[in-house]
Amino acid sequence: MAILTVFAGTFNPIHTAHLIMAESVRDLPECEKILFIPSYNPPHKENDLASVRHRFNMVKLAIEDNPCFEISDIEFKIKGKSYTINTLRELYERTPDISGKIKFIIGSDAYSSLSAWHKSEELGQVADFVVVERSRINISSSEIRQRIKNSQSIRYLVNEKVREYIYEHRLYT
Repeated sequence: MAILTVFAGTFNPIHTAHLIMAESVRDLPECEKILFIPSYNPPHKENDLASVRHRFNMVKLAIEDNPCFEISDIEFKIKGKSYTINTLRELYERTPDISGKIKFIIGSDAYSSLSAWHKSEELGQVADFVVVERSRINISSSEIRQRIKNSQSIRYLVNEKVREYIYEHRLYT
């Protein structure tokens, strides 16, 4: 039996605070690996949304040096909007040896608006939320996108390979 810890999000782009959140959760007892799941078709459709291929590649680059982090393309195979409840149900179906509920990493800001999520009343039945306070590092993807538009540095806000990828592919300009 395996305990599954999931960190799902738009990751538009993935940044240092995401990685610090995940690593802080990995330090908890029972958490050996964290599965990153980039949203395929996020229902809230952010402005300046990079393609799912780019977001997936950036997450892959950001986590490649951490053997405790893995990436999943599970949302690529789910039709329609990327609703968390559907992704979690699909994970249970594909991973029959999950022990207990899936541990779901969520920032305190997102957790405070959880009641607005699709089928939010069912989420607590399939997941235990691991709420991480984001105030320890105040970095946001929208701030990074704005800095790129303003030709400002994003060094140290994102992993160096992610920074190079963003500039190479001219994302968020």
